[in-house]
Amino acid sequence: MNFIDLFSGAGGLSEGFIRAGFTPVAHVEMDKAACNTMTTRAAYYHLKRTNNIQPYLDYLQNKITRTDLYNTIPQEEKDYVINMAIGGDNNQVIFKKIDELKGVESIDVIIGGPPCQAYSVVGRSRDANRMKDDARNYLFREYAKFLEYYHPKYFVFENVIGLRSAKAKNGESYLEMMLKLFKEKGYHTEYKVLEAKNFGVLQNRKRIILIGKLNGEPGFYPEFKNVGINVTVSEIFKDLPEISAGSGDFYKTSYKPYNGSYLFESKIRNGLDFTTQHIARPHTEQDKNIYKLAVKKWKNGHQRLNYNDIPGEWQTHKNKKSFVDRFKVVADDLPHSQTIVAHICKDGHYYIHPDINQNRSITPREAARLQTFPDDFYFEGVTEKPGRTAAFKQIGNAVPPLMAEKIALKLREIITNDQFKYSNNQS
Repeated sequence: MNFIDLFSGAGGLSEGFIRAGFTPVAHVEMDKAACNTMTTRAAYYHLKRTNNIQPYLDYLQNKITRTDLYNTIPQEEKDYVINMAIGGDNNQVIFKKIDELKGVESIDVIIGGPPCQAYSVVGRSRDANRMKDDARNYLFREYAKFLEYYHPKYFVFENVIGLRSAKAKNGESYLEMMLKLFKEKGYHTEYKVLEAKNFGVLQNRKRIILIGKLNGEPGFYPEFKNVGINVTVSEIFKDLPEISAGSGDFYKTSYKPYNGSYLFESKIRNGLDFTTQHIARPHTEQDKNIYKLAVKKWKNGHQRLNYNDIPGEWQTHKNKKSFVDRFKVVADDLPHSQTIVAHICKDGHYYIHPDINQNRSITPREAARLQTFPDDFYFEGVTEKPGRTAAFKQIGNAVPPLMAEKIALKLREIITNDQFKYSNNQS
C-alpha cells in the first residue's frame, strides 16, 4: 500500500504510515527546511533497507556533511520530496513530477493537512480580521484537486479542532464546505476529534481527523482503543544529560542509564546509544529568574505562574489581560504535558524545564520526544548549519508519529478488509 503526503512538514504523519507498512510515493511541502528533513529521513530509510546504516550514524555525529549523506542515496530517493507550494499552476507541475516517479500505478491513500493557523482559535484571536481574509482558509480546495486527480481509496486530513468553529465571511463553516467539496469529488467523509494522549503520547493534543472513503457509505470511521500508560512526563527527561541554558550539542549526546520501558515501547528509543539536538536556548538573566519563579510555584502545590504575579521590574509585556500563562512549566509529575505548538520556535517561555537547577526551556530533542519522534530523527534547517528555530517549528507543527502509526494501522486493516470483500464478491 502506498501514500502521498501533502503539506507534509517534517513528516510526522509519514513516519507513522511508514511504520505501519505503507510506502511513501511523494511528499509535497513548500518549506525548504522541512523538505531537507524529509530527505534526510529518506536517506535513513534507504540506508536501513540496504543494511548500510553507518553513513547515517556518521552524519548524526558530524563525521560527514549533509551533502555526503545525500550522495549515498539514489536520485529517486531525493526526487520524491517535492519542495513546492500546492496550488495554482504548481499543481500541474507536481502531478507531472509524481507521475514520473518510478513504479507508481495507483495511489492507495493521500494524507496531510493544510497549515492550521487560519482555523486556529488562537490564530483568529490574534488577527484583526479573524483570519477571514487568509488564503490558507481555502487550501482544502487544492487538496481536493489531488483527490480528483489520483482517486485514492482513502484520505486522511488532519487539522486543529478550531476547524469546527471557523467560518468564512459569509458565515459558512469551512468544515461544512470541505465535506461538501469532498463529496463532490466522490468521497464520503467522516471525522472525529482524537486526543494524542489516548494513543500513548505524553501530551495533551487534540486534533480533528477527517477520513474520506472513495464511494464510501456511512459508518466506516475506525474505532481506536485508548492506550493506557502509567508513567508521567518525567519519562522523557530521565536518560538525557542535565544541561544549562545555552549548552548542549546539536550532534551526538550519549544517554544516561535508563531502567524504564516507555521510551522503548513508544519507539522513541530505537536502537542507538546516543541522540542529537539536545541543545538548549540561551536565556537572559531576567527570563531565568522568571523560570525559577514558575518552577517554584509549580513544585509548591501545582500553582501556575500568572504574568501579573511577576515582579514589575521583570515584566516587559504591556498586555496583562490575555495570555497571562505565557510562562509555563512542562510538569514532569503529570501524565501529559501542554500541547507542543509551532510558537515554541519563537521562545521557550511556555515550555520551561521542570528541573530548577537546569533553569532553561526544553531542547528540540525534548520537544520531539513529547511528540514521540524517534531519537534518530534529525530536523534540518535550510542550510547545512544546524539550528534550533527550524527544528522547533517543524516539531510543533507535526502530528505525533505514534498517533499517526496507530491511525495508519487501522486504515491498513480497513483497506485489507475492503480488498478481501471485493475478492469474495468477484469470485
